[in-house]
Amino acid sequence: MKRFKMYSWLIGMVFVPTLLLAQTEPEEVAAIDDKFQNFFYEALKQKGIENYDKAIEALERCKELEPNNAVVYFELGKNYLSQKKYKDAYDNFEKVTQMDSKNRWAWVGMYDVCYDTHDYHQAIIIVQKLIEFKPDYKEDLTSLYMNTQQYDKALELINELNEKVGRSDKRDLYKADILRDAKYQSAEKNNLLDQIKKFPKEESNYISLIYMYSQSNQEEKALEIAKKLEKEIPTSDWAQVSLFKFHLNNNDGDNAVKAMNIVLPSKKIDPKIKHRILNEFLLFAKNNPKYEADLDKAIGYFDEDKDIKVAKEIGKFFYGKANWSKAVKYFEMHLKNAPEDMETLLLLLQAYTENNQFDALAKKSDELSQLFPTQPQFYYYAGLAYNQLKSFKKATDMLETGLDFVIEDLALEINFNIQLGEAYSGLGDMKKKEKYFTKANELINKQKK
Repeated sequence: MKRFKMYSWLIGMVFVPTLLLAQTEPEEVAAIDDKFQNFFYEALKQKGIENYDKAIEALERCKELEPNNAVVYFELGKNYLSQKKYKDAYDNFEKVTQMDSKNRWAWVGMYDVCYDTHDYHQAIIIVQKLIEFKPDYKEDLTSLYMNTQQYDKALELINELNEKVGRSDKRDLYKADILRDAKYQSAEKNNLLDQIKKFPKEESNYISLIYMYSQSNQEEKALEIAKKLEKEIPTSDWAQVSLFKFHLNNNDGDNAVKAMNIVLPSKKIDPKIKHRILNEFLLFAKNNPKYEADLDKAIGYFDEDKDIKVAKEIGKFFYGKANWSKAVKYFEMHLKNAPEDMETLLLLLQAYTENNQFDALAKKSDELSQLFPTQPQFYYYAGLAYNQLKSFKKATDMLETGLDFVIEDLALEINFNIQLGEAYSGLGDMKKKEKYFTKANELINKQKK
């Protein structure tokens, strides 16, 4: 919570004159003044070296001499506050305000006591008085309302400050916390509608209202606001976010693509929203193949995305759907930018296999076995491909070399032996064929145990 600190020196304060009696002799007045000043400056000196007890003793002597001097009570308050004697500090600051209700610094002292003691309800009363001196204290009042869970008052004040002095990160966080509770959302929607009427060119109000309507499943109202935004600010990228969803729901692919192609390259739109839009368009394009080229273009907007590799994820989406040709396409697209992504390389080789693309499988796996000579999977896929292409000698060479690199991977070892059996069968070497098939069966039985 932001709060204003007390100043060490007196600002805007003056000594309250000694009350003189008509019958007092001038010599007696001078003596009293000298005593007061000596004790007062002794108090300041002791406070300066943090000897607060002696400072308080000196101030008590001052109080005896001038019991109606507000400065004395103010200094007592500061010394007690430094000692964390909060009640004594508060009482002395309050005494000053009773003597001079316009003494801002005494009110600040009372606020400091309330803040340090977490008496936020009393702090609210004090800050409301301080606002009369300085409107900036409304920021403090916002935090105090949050601390005392007076969210309706906090929301009202936040909206007032947003309109008068502009938004702040702290108030935005407060507001987001408040609006998690649905009971405050209706009032905020009305506030945003009012703000849109007052400031039709302020984009942020439209965005907030679109988001709130979307969160509460009021899609038609969200669309209505998006259209207003597009009308008032035709260049707004945010308007297209809602319009994209509307066009997809109406099966209007052409206009959905137009909206998407504005949103995805925009630097204003959060990446999470862009990913959501792409995922929604992916599902749409899956059922509407004529938009596949638009999907490919959309993926290009994410080339620099370090968090999510979009082409790879789409490849895995189609892989999971057993759409092997599409999986191959998007895995190949991803590998152009990440040629050593081992997971994607293996998924691609399996997709080639499932799609009976044995020429491509042989070429790719052969290349990979040279780039990664200790990775047995690449030798396996090369051997499998050469078997399917009836290049049995190449198959045995690749498989026998790769088998030496298989370590504690029973399933892969079984597959190697099966492919070696197939290769030697193709070469007409029945002895070795039986050797490898027998070995494969032994490993399969071992796997079952």
